[in-house]
Amino acid sequence: MTTSTIGATPSEGTVTVAEADTGTYTQQITAGRHQFLADEPQPVGDDAGPTPYDLLLAALGSCTSMTIRLYANKKGWPLEHVEVSLRHSRIHAEDCAECETKTGMINHIDRSITLVGDLDDTQRERLLAIAERCPVHQTLTSEINISTSLV
Repeated sequence: MTTSTIGATPSEGTVTVAEADTGTYTQQITAGRHQFLADEPQPVGDDAGPTPYDLLLAALGSCTSMTIRLYANKKGWPLEHVEVSLRHSRIHAEDCAECETKTGMINHIDRSITLVGDLDDTQRERLLAIAERCPVHQTLTSEINISTSLV
């Protein structure tokens, strides 16, 4: 008999992902008190939720926006609205001048930031630099160690 954590309250900072009862690839995600679905687009999946890469981009985009907002609020700057648009693709490593890898394909994320408000050029440049320091950006651009165990 196996013990399932489905339905159990996860500990703080834990995200649980389990196959949903519907769809071939549909996943039920529990993050704290929040529940939502992830899936693959049709015709592979049922398109019942964002794809795993959509969720990855959402994590980076939301962290970027929150980090910019936090900094602007701390400084008392007139930032009215932040919007972050992201796109994931795979590119040839040789087309990336600043990348260490020079052969094969690499993952690439285009991130565009819109700042609305009466900000001067210095403030805008500083907020762009702060975007690079969002914790999810730092995680994605650092060495990552993933430990996997079978329960």
